[in-house]
Amino acid sequence: MADTEKQTLGFQAEVKQLLQLMIHSLYSNKEIFLRELISNASDASDKLRFEAINNDALYGNDHELKIKVSFDKAARTITISDNGIGMSRDEAISHLGTIAKSGTKEFFGKLSGDQQADAALIGQFGVGFYSGFIVADKITVETRRAGLDAAHGVRWESAGEGDYSIEQIEKPSRGTDIILHLREGEDELLSSWKIKSIIRKYSDHISLPIVMAKEEWDEEKKETVVKDELETVNQASALWARAKSDITPEQYEEFYKHVSHDFAAPLTHTHNRVEGRSEYTQLLYIPAKAPFDLWDRNKRGGIKLYVKRVFIMDDAEQLMPTYLRFVKGVIDSADLPLNVSREILQESRDVKVIRDGSTKRVIGMLEELANADEQEKKDKYATFWTEFGQVLKEGVGEDAANKDRLAKLLRFASTNADSDEQTVSLADYVARMKEGQDKIYYATADSYKAAKNSPHLEIFRKKGVEVLLMTDRVDEWMLSFLTEFEGKELVSVAKGGLDLGSLEDEAEKKEHEETETSYKELTEKMKAALADKAKEVRVTFRLTDSPACLVADEHELSGNLLRMLKAAGQAAPESKPILEINPNHPLVTRLKYENADSTQFADWSHILFDQALLAEGGSLADPATFVKRLNEMLLSGAAK
Repeated sequence: MADTEKQTLGFQAEVKQLLQLMIHSLYSNKEIFLRELISNASDASDKLRFEAINNDALYGNDHELKIKVSFDKAARTITISDNGIGMSRDEAISHLGTIAKSGTKEFFGKLSGDQQADAALIGQFGVGFYSGFIVADKITVETRRAGLDAAHGVRWESAGEGDYSIEQIEKPSRGTDIILHLREGEDELLSSWKIKSIIRKYSDHISLPIVMAKEEWDEEKKETVVKDELETVNQASALWARAKSDITPEQYEEFYKHVSHDFAAPLTHTHNRVEGRSEYTQLLYIPAKAPFDLWDRNKRGGIKLYVKRVFIMDDAEQLMPTYLRFVKGVIDSADLPLNVSREILQESRDVKVIRDGSTKRVIGMLEELANADEQEKKDKYATFWTEFGQVLKEGVGEDAANKDRLAKLLRFASTNADSDEQTVSLADYVARMKEGQDKIYYATADSYKAAKNSPHLEIFRKKGVEVLLMTDRVDEWMLSFLTEFEGKELVSVAKGGLDLGSLEDEAEKKEHEETETSYKELTEKMKAALADKAKEVRVTFRLTDSPACLVADEHELSGNLLRMLKAAGQAAPESKPILEINPNHPLVTRLKYENADSTQFADWSHILFDQALLAEGGSLADPATFVKRLNEMLLSGAAK
């Protein structure tokens, strides 16, 4: 079929699913359709400005970019028109018929069926053009790409169900007209006052003029008449270029929703003009909710780059480090060339200055929340940490220049708290260390419950020493860079020999030495029995209740990290753990007097090892043999 003929095509499956969810989930906030469509029109104009930097002919005879909103009461339509970049036929099919966004599968997988929760998620995903179907039962799009002649206009039309039609039309002007055919019951939108109020509420920050036909009261006709003259409804100036004193909190919030396509208000923002070696303006936001694709490290950042208020590119990842990929906003440089490319950004010294300055500004925003006395700000930081804490931890290893500042922002669960929701900073931990304690102790595990119940914590509970509980997948990697804080070494409770320093008195140390000597024969016999499993067997004093535990050598990977690597399908170095036995536990004292050559001695040794492995969250290589040994031991005990 020729491109000039009208075709009917099917929506991508995800589009159909999104349309149904969106219409029902977002109806209670239906006004946002106009914000989304105006935002798209603004983006289309930005893209034309950028392409026209190297090809001024794209403007033709129309250099004055604007967005026009109109309505027709008789036809029951609202039209949003722009003279921006427009779309070709292929672009219309690509942009309006499919969702090419990365993370689409994950997004739909997170939808729960709970209307309120799904509405928030849909907002994060960014509904854009499709929001028109909230109020319209049919949408007609007439568009022509800049640079193509009038004969290459395109009409796209759909009722928002399974398919859409597309055909070639004559369109005298470039840009896009979106015509919404309103559903029954939406007539309140066919009002100049209503449309203007929505524009001023949601789109006042748009830097282009948003125009509507002027209306005037006709005394003779006793009615309002529409004039040929247009009036600008919004302020039509770049919000970030205005003085902070001239911007209301509501305007900051709506601008955030424009640049982020998020429906929720941001957690906090910073707005600054920086002067010096490089001159630039930054308006940066921290969202209140993590996006569904937060863990996609290949996802481009959320920063829009402008040069002298001319849009250059979306998602300029060179302006913010990867670990701050959740930050949204605008950076407007006075120094970069208008024809800057991503390749130039990577090599530009000015960009490095902007990146460093913006990174420090974001960290400063977080410090202001984290160190505040006001409860409201403390609560905001707690929200931030819940949503983005794991990502911020990446910065400890990636950003050496700011590592110390980032370390002060870290929060961890600890043995002093009742739940993993109660967190402690490293500074707070150090401030309440016991007298004589010179190390920061931590335990890693794959869950809070596993860490909290780790046998490695028993001696610390007995002595009242706080231990940090680290359960995020990134923690093990982060700890390879964060080895000390304020001169205090960070020490794993499950690695190396236990050294409590001054927390042990001389009498305890002497008793330990004597016990180790008296159990030397047993540990050597167990080491022989467990030659295929354990690197070493030794007496421990870190246990008070459990018979045994596994520890890694000082410079080897922890058991938790080895398990994570294997689960991720990555190669893990072969290493055997050290089995530590509790000399005060009845099972161990009984084993001390067991004949080393007996089957029972070997079985008990294997059972103690396997129990220790299970207690730290590991999995047995041979569960059936473990069960068999355990059953035989139980039967043997029952027979006596």
